Amino acid sequence: MYDLIIVGGGPAGLTAAIYAIRKRLDVLLVSEDLGGKTNYHLELPDLESYLIIRGVETVNRFRRELEYLNFARRMEKVDHISKENGHFLVRLEHGDELETKAVIIATGARQQKMKVPGEREYLSRGLCYSAISYAPLFIDKKTVVIGNGDLALRAAAELATVAQHVHIVGPTASVLLTPLGKKLQGSDNVTILEGYTVSKVLGNGYAERIVVKDPEGNETDIPADGTFVEMGLIPNSAMVKDLVNTDEQGFIEVDCQNQTNLPGVFAAGDVTSIFAEQVLVAVGEGVKAALSAFDYLLRLG
Repeated sequence: MYDLIIVGGGPAGLTAAIYAIRKRLDVLLVSEDLGGKTNYHLELPDLESYLIIRGVETVNRFRRELEYLNFARRMEKVDHISKENGHFLVRLEHGDELETKAVIIATGARQQKMKVPGEREYLSRGLCYSAISYAPLFIDKKTVVIGNGDLALRAAAELATVAQHVHIVGPTASVLLTPLGKKLQGSDNVTILEGYTVSKVLGNGYAERIVVKDPEGNETDIPADGTFVEMGLIPNSAMVKDLVNTDEQGFIEVDCQNQTNLPGVFAAGDVTSIFAEQVLVAVGEGVKAALSAFDYLLRLG
């Protein structure tokens, strides 16, 4: 029986694991990989790296430490988590079950993708999924944001403060009626392509232009120094969907101490309903979850 099992090896999970180890807990991190989305980062031909606030250096320190501690990690997918007789059962992909007194879910979220030609080829090479992380790199440049909801509008609004021009591809009529939508409609450096879809991504080493299709089926090329797919996130929370409360989108609901509604189950990072999908935010949330779990275990009989 473990004191604590942490599910997920991204920034939140790695940080939680190292903090739990230093609290002398019998802890195991279970994940398919280590590093999560920090394994991917945007590359540009003229990238000025000093403009980026990176959390990957911090995460890599924790990853190297955990790679050294073989006993504290298991590289496998978790299928399901349940509560049995006052403790938790963590069922792995190949059928093994692990018992633990407490659990931290730090499985992150995955981006919704366009599934068009060129997307995979140019991922992280001029095309990415996080304007909030990279907007400062696009001062006086041409950018494209793809998405039909509030996330896309927010990305476009942030880019519009620095970019020469922003094209928004695919926003719905309803989202354009929001205060942010109305603000963007009045911006001189924003072009809104309502009802348009993306056909393909083109480039030469790096993404250079986006081919879009209007509602009548006519295609147009849009030159872009940077393209951001902001179609939303899908939380990796299926393993606990019948165990803890989630919001309408499936993000795990936590309080300020990263506690779920079920005592003994904690969650941290992008799988939760916190604000901002950022590495350093996830690192801090991982710390909080580990400290909260430690406090919970101290109080157990």
